[in-house]
Amino acid sequence: MVVASAVASPLCTWLVATCMSSFSGDQPPPPAAKMVSVKRLSRSARRKMLTECKSFSSGGYGYGGGLMTSLMTSLEPCDEFYKSDPLSMFGLNTRRKNTNLHGKKIGKTMAIAVQPAKEPTTKKKPVTKKRRVVVTGLGVVSPVGHVADEFYENLLNGVSGISEIESFNCDQFPTKIAGEIKSFSADGWVAPKLSRRVDKFMLYLLTAGKKALEDGGVTEDVMKELDIARCGVLIGSALGGMKVFQDGIEALRISYKKMNPFCVPFATTNMGSAILAMDLGWMGPNYSISTACATGNFCILNAANHIIRGETDMMLSGGSDAAIIPIGLGGFVACNSLSERNNDPTKASRPWDASRDGFVMGEGAGVLLLEELEHAKARGAKIYAEFMGGSFTCDAYHMIEPHPDGTGITLCIEKALSQSGVAREDVNYINAHATSTPSGDLNEYEAIVRCFGENSELKINSTKSMIGHLLGASGAVEAVATVKAIQTGWLHPNINLENPDVGVDKNVLVGGTKERCDIKVALSNSFGFGGHNSSILFAPYKDQ
Repeated sequence: MVVASAVASPLCTWLVATCMSSFSGDQPPPPAAKMVSVKRLSRSARRKMLTECKSFSSGGYGYGGGLMTSLMTSLEPCDEFYKSDPLSMFGLNTRRKNTNLHGKKIGKTMAIAVQPAKEPTTKKKPVTKKRRVVVTGLGVVSPVGHVADEFYENLLNGVSGISEIESFNCDQFPTKIAGEIKSFSADGWVAPKLSRRVDKFMLYLLTAGKKALEDGGVTEDVMKELDIARCGVLIGSALGGMKVFQDGIEALRISYKKMNPFCVPFATTNMGSAILAMDLGWMGPNYSISTACATGNFCILNAANHIIRGETDMMLSGGSDAAIIPIGLGGFVACNSLSERNNDPTKASRPWDASRDGFVMGEGAGVLLLEELEHAKARGAKIYAEFMGGSFTCDAYHMIEPHPDGTGITLCIEKALSQSGVAREDVNYINAHATSTPSGDLNEYEAIVRCFGENSELKINSTKSMIGHLLGASGAVEAVATVKAIQTGWLHPNINLENPDVGVDKNVLVGGTKERCDIKVALSNSFGFGGHNSSILFAPYKDQ
């Protein structure tokens, strides 16, 4: 094969063009990237260009070492290159075919075609069966109960946890009511020394997390058999340790020396998950997500995805918040978000009712023990329900107001159905986000009707009518209620729904007493400030 000599070096031209095309508009090309004809350059100039190209390819211009090597092995040069003399760019005249570099005659040379090495074709990975995720344990701390069974029994009976705030003086606030937890003890769940130091959101989280393990049959003996590298914790919070932070500010008014040395770590939203993992020794994924009032759902779906991807076998997931303190109450009052029905607290939270005047703050935690199906079966775990999937979207509209058309909510529900492979006609129960706000309730209801309007079996309720809005914990606590609905076959009532708003079909909503329902698939919605939307799906477990 004969190697032709090029008038200008196509190799250099190709390399330079490749370099030029790989830079974004705000990155200057390296000095070597000048489209010039090699023929017009002297031998010394060509050597200088070669030196600069080498400097660039080794990272000399700050664009990352090995870029040129990567380009040459991944990009195919033009046809002209293959016809050219690959040595001409180095200043070597190959027309002197029988002479060496010093001009002395040598034997007949054999030309070798030079071209970039092609990467081997990778074989497609075999399709693997999707790992199924089931719920094997439930933990809850709420205004109506701190054990899952007690919590749901009170919901079925229409017991309200809304009352006057007792933990501080509310005389200066127009709102004086909340879903405040009156009686709670972490004894036996959290070490006394730690219990005295941490924020209530962390106490609720640690207690609910350990109760979920106990409910799931994860005894000390079972713990010894677990692969701790494949067990994780993903429990979030919308506001974190607000009380700890507020106390720190008050101490700082005197002196920084008076501040709690743990003020900052105990205020962060991730520390609850971290401390729970330290207590359990679990070394798998451990972090928190904070998406305002959609936090619980975000954590549950992301935790399930860790299991589906094969990264873990077991995850504690959910949310916790404890913001019923002056700064928390005052902040929501300033947003004009809260109900002021102080004279009748148990009637204040009334989703979809025409006389609703805002949401009622609540506090607590909800934790689900999610587990890979075969792992759960191998240890003989009780299976409450199967997690089918879910989705997230963003309204991209307003900081605290929902999109008036409910487009983000509709998209979220549609994506949840699509990604989980659930047929819309199979969804016959929805635990709605419905917070008792004038615009939010209607926007969600209309989005639900758009997605499921043809389903005559559909029933909707709102747990917030009895416990208020638990902020970052709401989605997780409502997920506990949703799973209990699947397990028991009973839907809790919508209390205070005396006069449904215009456009709301009361036949779609659960009435003032509990109703029997053979749930096929249940959907739970959670939305948050910032336009965060989330929808997750559960169904009765069926061995396939």
